[in-house]
Amino acid sequence: MILGPTSGDLDDDAVAAAYPWPEEGPWVRAMMVTTLDGAAAGPDGTSDSISSSVDKAVFDAVRRFADAVVVGAGTIRAEGYGAMRAKPADVGRRTAAGQAAAPVIAIVSGSLDLPWESELFTGSTQRPVVLTGSGAPTSARDTASQHCDLVVAPEERVTPSFVVDTLVARGLRRIVCEGGPSLLERFVAEGRLDEADITVSPVFAGLTERAGGAQDAVRHFDLAHVIHAEGFLMNRYLAPGGGR
Repeated sequence: MILGPTSGDLDDDAVAAAYPWPEEGPWVRAMMVTTLDGAAAGPDGTSDSISSSVDKAVFDAVRRFADAVVVGAGTIRAEGYGAMRAKPADVGRRTAAGQAAAPVIAIVSGSLDLPWESELFTGSTQRPVVLTGSGAPTSARDTASQHCDLVVAPEERVTPSFVVDTLVARGLRRIVCEGGPSLLERFVAEGRLDEADITVSPVFAGLTERAGGAQDAVRHFDLAHVIHAEGFLMNRYLAPGGGR
């Protein structure tokens, strides 16, 4: 850690401690990696080619004691998510704190076009939750219900507030949003993001063009710490007034 409440080398437990969760109330943190030219993925279409083992160590720490991990369907398909499980050493600590043995994966999908036979749905510790809009086809809903807890929003498009409120109602208040970028932008626009954990990868990818528009106003976040390793900068930002 080169900026923040401490300095010097950090082991895995110290990294996790650098990303504390509040004792009560919902808290939404985002975890993203970006290149020097603002790309969220490399030429292979995934974040693996712009990430590293040190970034992944922080990635694991950020979600280590989460209740739920929120991901857009496009990111699920592109990244090939595996089963959502906790490390065996963390299960006891989680259950002692009143948490489930592992985080729940919560997927936002309009079309419900998801890899239902993948390990994400067949091997996760907790049954996945999928949130979709009111316009999702009935046949797709029937298929989805066989593989997950399907939650249908009253509106055609799932909003971040609906996601957060649905998860909190299930007792899942520690929430990590892993993107993609469009979903993260919607959380920011609705004011539902408390923390942004953004890794800057020391590479240029040349892949910055994507669909989407500018926010109606910039949203300022306060820098809480910076961890450096192998040229990567892992930055923790808090929404004004967060301070946790």
